[in-house]
Amino acid sequence: MIIILEIIFLVLMLGSVVFYIACAIFTHQFFASTQQQIPSNQDVPVSIMVSVSGLDEGAWENWSSLCKQNYPNYEVLFGVTDPKDSAVSLLKRLVATFPEQVRLFIGLEPRGVNYKDSNLSYLLEQSQHEVIIFADGDIRVNPDYIRTLVSPLLDGTADVVTSAYIGYNPQYLAAAVASFGRCVDFIPSLLIARRLDDGLRLTIGVTIATRKTTLADFGGLHLNRIGSDYNLGKRAAQAGYKVELSPHILEWDTGRENLKQVFTRELRWARTIRYNRGAQYYTMGFCYGTVYCIPLLLLSGFAGWAVALCLTTVIIRYVQVLVSIFSMNCPKLLRWLWIIPLRDSLSFIVWVMGAFGQRIYWCGRYLRVEGDGVISPWK
Repeated sequence: MIIILEIIFLVLMLGSVVFYIACAIFTHQFFASTQQQIPSNQDVPVSIMVSVSGLDEGAWENWSSLCKQNYPNYEVLFGVTDPKDSAVSLLKRLVATFPEQVRLFIGLEPRGVNYKDSNLSYLLEQSQHEVIIFADGDIRVNPDYIRTLVSPLLDGTADVVTSAYIGYNPQYLAAAVASFGRCVDFIPSLLIARRLDDGLRLTIGVTIATRKTTLADFGGLHLNRIGSDYNLGKRAAQAGYKVELSPHILEWDTGRENLKQVFTRELRWARTIRYNRGAQYYTMGFCYGTVYCIPLLLLSGFAGWAVALCLTTVIIRYVQVLVSIFSMNCPKLLRWLWIIPLRDSLSFIVWVMGAFGQRIYWCGRYLRVEGDGVISPWK
């Protein structure tokens, strides 16, 4: 039995080494090839739509950044479900500060269980322009955000553009753990899937840019799904539209949240991935080589070959981490390198727990995830 377990862990670790190497290669290739891209000089009117629920730390700075764009003609629409939401007063101040850019819609009656996409459906109806951007309210963008994001739409290289996000300079442990999850795991994995699928077949909800006519052609917003952003990109690709990842990685710092909050959010993401990707979810077992080191060492009695394999795995993992950090230009994460074992352990626990269960916690509500990612209130 011990030999069988040793073989299992050996196979898992070798698969993880291949995964780490692929992450490093595809991450370096993608960001090296996009560094020289020049944003289009075309200026078409753009509508940015943001669904808001609650008041995140740094909300004013995040929302203000959307209103200070180096772009001549755009609007920013904010939608809130609950008129008593804690964000309303600050949003009203935003309207007063940027009256030419901002429009606010409060008390939007839910049209489905997914309140975010329900709000976006209202904003979509009120938006004035053909080119649209769905954006989360907890990101902070630079003044060239719009121009960089919509350039692939205008020059014909993409029909749907999405952006990833990380915390470039986390100040607290949980924020650093969350940032590493995006920087060294999620984005590299996304780039591997992009290569294997011969193109991106999903979008990331933090930012999605497209045209109204394009969105309508592949089915519009779905208001009763979890992972609706993933599904939106999947439907776009299936309809023959080209989905592309922007090299512009957005600023997303979770501030002072604790590890429990990080875990709860990532467990929701894991169960979302399981329902959207199906059996592919379980192949992620080959992504946690560093976690398998301890059981392999214990089973083998710290045999020389096991020690050598574990050291090799850890070294390759850290090389891959460094490649991600420097490719995405976030050197301030270097001071948090010591948390990689914690990050990898948490990722493994999330993956295991995400492999079963239907309940998720999202925006203050417990929801049930059912077949194909359809959600309903948890009863």
